[in-house]
Amino acid sequence: MNRWELPETAEIGGRTYPVHADFRDILDILARLNAPEEDEATRLYVALALFYEDFAAMPERDYQAAAEWLMAFLNGGEEDKGRAGAKLLDWEQDAGMIISGVNKTAGCEVRSLPFCHWWTFLGWFGAMGEGQLSTVVAIRDKRRRGKKLTDWEREFYQEHREQVDFQKRYTEEERAEQEQFLRLLGE
Repeated sequence: MNRWELPETAEIGGRTYPVHADFRDILDILARLNAPEEDEATRLYVALALFYEDFAAMPERDYQAAAEWLMAFLNGGEEDKGRAGAKLLDWEQDAGMIISGVNKTAGCEVRSLPFCHWWTFLGWFGAMGEGQLSTVVAIRDKRRRGKKLTDWEREFYQEHREQVDFQKRYTEEERAEQEQFLRLLGE
């Protein structure tokens, strides 16, 4: 991938496939890749089907190359190094903080744009600088590494625990079991 361009097509198995490159499409794909309800193979298949416009016509032998291209695209054009770091950000849970920072950096309400390429969105995201999201991520990182929080970080954490702590995502079955248990308790 040429990182000086904004790709909207992928060359897979000698064929050109248009891709859904808008940031909203990619955020939906990321949510599907992280969905707890499905197994990994199903999540990847759904992500590929959402990303490649003509995925139904793609030969199964090209799925691996298509998945690698998708992962590089998600990483802003860089190949996946295969070593995932600790999770410090959740695109869904942190959406409000992300969009406010990106809007500030972009100088506009990016959700109102008819199209915004994922790499443009990533560029604005990477240039956000100091703000609530950087504070939340720094506290998550310190807590993950067992580092002591400063007084103001500890106070921030106590007041914003629901933003800092990752929320557990439950499958439909788990939610149904919880509801049944609460009914048994009379709640």
